[in-house]
Amino acid sequence: MGNSDYDTIVAIATPPGRGGVGIVRISGKQVGAISLALLGKVPKVRHASLSQFKDIHGNVIDTGIAIYFAAPASFTGEDVIEMQGHGGPVVLDLLVDRIVQLGARLAEPGEFSRRAFLNDKLDLVQAEAIADLINAESTQSARAAMRSMQGEFSAQLHQLTDALITARLHIEAAIDFPDEELDLMKDQVLLQRLKHTLILCDQIQQQAHAGSVLREGLNVVIAGKPNAGKSSILNCLAGYEAAIVTEVPGTTRDVLRERIHIDGMPIHILDTAGLRDTADLVEAEGIKRAHAEIRKADHVLYVVDASSNEKFDIQDALASMPENINVTILMNKCDLIAQDHLAASYSSSHSLRLLFISAVTKAGIDLLRQHLKQVAGFINSEAGLFLARRRHLDALNRARQHLQSAQDNLLNRHAGELCAEELRLAQNDLAEITGEFTSEDLLGRIFSTFCIGK
Repeated sequence: MGNSDYDTIVAIATPPGRGGVGIVRISGKQVGAISLALLGKVPKVRHASLSQFKDIHGNVIDTGIAIYFAAPASFTGEDVIEMQGHGGPVVLDLLVDRIVQLGARLAEPGEFSRRAFLNDKLDLVQAEAIADLINAESTQSARAAMRSMQGEFSAQLHQLTDALITARLHIEAAIDFPDEELDLMKDQVLLQRLKHTLILCDQIQQQAHAGSVLREGLNVVIAGKPNAGKSSILNCLAGYEAAIVTEVPGTTRDVLRERIHIDGMPIHILDTAGLRDTADLVEAEGIKRAHAEIRKADHVLYVVDASSNEKFDIQDALASMPENINVTILMNKCDLIAQDHLAASYSSSHSLRLLFISAVTKAGIDLLRQHLKQVAGFINSEAGLFLARRRHLDALNRARQHLQSAQDNLLNRHAGELCAEELRLAQNDLAEITGEFTSEDLLGRIFSTFCIGK
């Protein structure tokens, strides 16, 4: 951030607009002097004090409650005062202008939370969880954000870091004292410690992935040939007629986007144009866009008309999808075909993600909803789930790769020094998540996404 972290800052902490109560927050070394000039007193610490907020001429701007939090026992770790007055925008702006006259400057987005981080009141994961809690769109995401803010994610990261450090110290001790003639490759304690760190990392990655889906939403693309029932399935999942449905093949020309929630899990569903060869320029553009969305998807629902006489080859359909894209085959219109015929036709494909549904009768739709939760790793939303961001996943992936390289260097190359170096790099990746090891540029990007006054 461009301004000094030592300035006294001020911001309106309540949303824009009119309301019964408006809060102005000040933090920094000049809080006492500003309070004396503005209120005529410095309120008793942590006591609500009825006060008059006065302008430079002694005229009353507003009357309200002032609460003083002395450093370091405050949110930012600095002297903080919060003034709770009436929520009119003109009144709040007059109050902020007066405070700026007295020596404060306007806070930048997220600057109060940034100071809390810099003063060791929060780690970076907890600071980010504040913004996630404010922006939560469901009860589950709010609860998960609160778990992160209370330190559950950080505690797991510290547990992994401690296990990593223990293994690292074990190796470096053997390297530093070669006279002990320790054979690292046969040291079962060390090998077990390395294995333990990998298991812990995998567990945290799994939870972090589910937390990332809960925060950002799972991107699901509905694809397939024309008239397979893709738009009808979208309408079933959305719970209303979001897409136009007709018997005419190629009705959907563009990408239709809907955001839904399944038991609190957000999903971005994209209905796309039917995949086929066509001379229609508009439809061809829609198909081009469909392929582009498929390549970016977290998961693809490939819809098949099970009642069609046209032979369908599951393997061909899967081969037409990009590599590393998870695909579920939806056999739609199963109400038009005898169940024993379906079972006989596709019994050899039981190992595939294959669901039989009917968008008309709604058969299998509840099973599809549960399936989407399962592929997102969102089996039990209340089981200690915490929110995670894309940068957390990236850092965990890098740490996992370094941990695997550390184990490989030890077992395959017999290189203890390389193993120790990989563990050091993994430790740095984990420290980047909590902010113990990070750059000013990263901090600037993170806190710039916060709302002003937080």
